[in-house]
Amino acid sequence: MKIAIPIFDRVTALDAIGPYEVLSRLPGADLKFVGLEPGPVRTDNRMLSLNAELPLEGFAEPDILVFPGGFGTRVLMKDERVLDWVRHVHERTQWTTSVCTGSLVLGAAGLLEGLEATTHWASLHVLEQLGAKPTSRRVVEQGKIVTAAGVSSGIDMALRLAGYIAGDQVAQAIQLAIEYDPQPPYDSGSPEKASPEVVALVRGAEDAEARAAAAA
Repeated sequence: MKIAIPIFDRVTALDAIGPYEVLSRLPGADLKFVGLEPGPVRTDNRMLSLNAELPLEGFAEPDILVFPGGFGTRVLMKDERVLDWVRHVHERTQWTTSVCTGSLVLGAAGLLEGLEATTHWASLHVLEQLGAKPTSRRVVEQGKIVTAAGVSSGIDMALRLAGYIAGDQVAQAIQLAIEYDPQPPYDSGSPEKASPEVVALVRGAEDAEARAAAAA
């Protein structure tokens, strides 16, 4: 089971690492982090580096594609090398998936036209511009395309895939092994639950980061 997770400048770490922690535990998993070039990339807050083992073309026929999000996806939405690779890979995958704004890259590659899809709540409007039908569901399945909402939802998506691929018992064993048993101290994990003040705070930070990414 070959699994490709592209990483890139300004990727959100948990978008990639959450699914990695689940899918790398599948029996027979061969998981690679791939990038535009081999070597380290800095995450969106510039406080962490992740290492791409291979260039995109060095792992061109994975069974599973997991495209993470982050502010770096805005650049990738216009990168024909990346978009061509996504289209090529999608022709052969068993599952083509994304986390957070990784779905914007799938959309820019033309994979989400007319399909329901999700992304980070602050970017749902962009999905619509790309021809998708945006929804705020945490994980959305459309055939072999599976999109997950913001950041932590990638773990939910990966566990769902693990169940399909290896069976419920294996998926539950992986969940137990990583002790994924969320009990957050606050109930503000969606804009519907958070206060208007908290939503405004996040929107302001997101807008500032998006402007910085666009200017970089």
